[in-house]
Amino acid sequence: MLLFIEYPQCSTCQKAKKWLTANNISFTDRHIVEENPSLEELREWTQRSGLPLKKFFNTSGMKYRELQLKDKLPSMSEEEQLELLASDGMIVKRPLLIGDDFVVPGFKEKEWVEKLGL
Repeated sequence: MLLFIEYPQCSTCQKAKKWLTANNISFTDRHIVEENPSLEELREWTQRSGLPLKKFFNTSGMKYRELQLKDKLPSMSEEEQLELLASDGMIVKRPLLIGDDFVVPGFKEKEWVEKLGL
């Protein structure tokens, strides 16, 4: 079963959710602010994704700009970055699509088609 982590007011999340539904893909829904990913989940997901940790930050979000993370992240350790992500769902890139053998931050239809084997 896929885990779809979203912020319901996010237009990209809404588009991704419609896409999953239109393609008859079953998933479990999770609100990123009401149930923020834990430090352990984030550690596992970032490793499983094979992507740089930076890809898990919502770089276009207000929180990201407010906290001036563009300037601060380069000097933070990986552990500090993970702890920051675990502290606030609004900092995490969304939607997140999590399968048994993949984790994809953000919604790019081509990438999702590939990961889901469609």
